Amino acid sequence: MPLFTRYARLLLRTGLDLQKGQTLLINADIEAAPLVRALTEEAYQMGAKEVQLNWSDEACDLARLLYQKEEDLTSIAPWEAERYNAPSRGGCAYLRLYSEDPQGFSGVPAARQALRRNAFSAATKEAQRCRATGVSPWLAAAYPGAGWAALVFPDKTAQEAQEALWQAILSATRADAPDPDAAWRAHQQDLSRRTEWLNAHAFTAFHYENALGTDFTVGMPEGQLWAGGRSYTREGRAYIPNMPTEEVFCAPHRLKAEGRLVASLPLSHGGSRVEDFSFTFRDGAVADFAARVGAETLESILSTDEGARRLGEIALIPADSPIARMGLLFYNTLFDENASCHFALGRGYAECVRGGEALSEEALLDAGVNQSLTHVDFMVGTEDLRIEGLTASGRSVPVFANGVWAF
Repeated sequence: MPLFTRYARLLLRTGLDLQKGQTLLINADIEAAPLVRALTEEAYQMGAKEVQLNWSDEACDLARLLYQKEEDLTSIAPWEAERYNAPSRGGCAYLRLYSEDPQGFSGVPAARQALRRNAFSAATKEAQRCRATGVSPWLAAAYPGAGWAALVFPDKTAQEAQEALWQAILSATRADAPDPDAAWRAHQQDLSRRTEWLNAHAFTAFHYENALGTDFTVGMPEGQLWAGGRSYTREGRAYIPNMPTEEVFCAPHRLKAEGRLVASLPLSHGGSRVEDFSFTFRDGAVADFAARVGAETLESILSTDEGARRLGEIALIPADSPIARMGLLFYNTLFDENASCHFALGRGYAECVRGGEALSEEALLDAGVNQSLTHVDFMVGTEDLRIEGLTASGRSVPVFANGVWAF
């Protein structure tokens, strides 16, 4: 079976569980066209009603960010927003392919990037809500763009770098396994075992500590629901939002975060990099931050809206996960977050609190689930990370020891 076909089949069948008569919406850079063509063919063979394509081009996007008037930069035409909102409203399956150069927009001021990004997020809020509440299943996956590959493998030729990144993607997504579906079923069983243990303990808080300087406590909402691997639509169909994924995750309480979190890996965001950074939290919000590189990018993230200074996700990944064992820095959050425990600033997931999918944004806020236009993951895991779970009775239970699961 050709490479593209094998990978495309895994994404659509195991990842999205694409149904007959369902619309597939693909968001991709034109560089990923070979894979998009394979996905389109596979989708129609599976009985898709329609495959809609939202193309982007990194060079054109860069020109817009550099030269467009500011008032026009923040203007999103109704038809442009409806390209995302309308299919999502109808329960489309949404696939986002990442392939862009992580440093492609490094010459653009972070504030200008944020203007466009925030305006687009506001205009497509309905689509985001549909994905967050199980109306529209979604999947984030990747294609090895040339600029991205060159950054990950700087000592290889352009062709060698892309081939190496392809192999890394296939390995990380288990697409190179003799039976990828069976490999994912076994992986899901392990993730489910972890989530069941965490849900059974219903910890009220977690305390993090390591030699980097992290000393941090985060509280959890009542009715917390840990998840890992698969999510579910409102009709109860399972899908996998991220390929790869090694995490179990939940929504922390938006008002309960205290102490210092030190990032363990660089952050690639909007074509810019942030390195050697940390956050200090008080009363649940970022009170101070520092970064050796990319402080202006962090400032733009935190300034998105009120919720951007609070946490929307807590995710646990052992330091010996398959992606961590690769020893690669991907400069792409989809991959790097699966090599390290992480948190996310911004929007929390409705599925992570009991009955959350049926709650309004106001009710989710009352339940402790953060709301924001943004969701930005940052890594904090290390080989010496210690995490203790705190119970309602005040007992402390080891969750992580020396960077890996303690149970």
